[in-house]
Amino acid sequence: MQQAEENESGRGQRARRVGVVVSARAAKTVVVAVERMVRHPLYRKTLRRTTRFLVHDEKGCGLGDTVRIVETRPLSKRKRWRVEEIVTKARAGRGVAGEIEAEVEKVTA
Repeated sequence: MQQAEENESGRGQRARRVGVVVSARAAKTVVVAVERMVRHPLYRKTLRRTTRFLVHDEKGCGLGDTVRIVETRPLSKRKRWRVEEIVTKARAGRGVAGEIEAEVEKVTA
């Protein structure tokens, strides 16, 4: 019944993905990396593939946050996704910048 109501309104089930924010430089836009595992057709080795999406951000995501994104109408040339929710916030000092700062503090101390 609910499926029929969604189809009548013109919207189907929207695609959802979970990924990590890898860039948060632009205003209201973040880059989210979504990983998936695929099996090589010949050698059968499992490979990790990463896809980067430009995502509209009204929630205020930060670098390293794990977010759930949902497909939406085209918002710009490359933005077709928006942040649905922030699953987990990044811990302070996490990431490359935090590691570099920790190393500098060790050397100067």
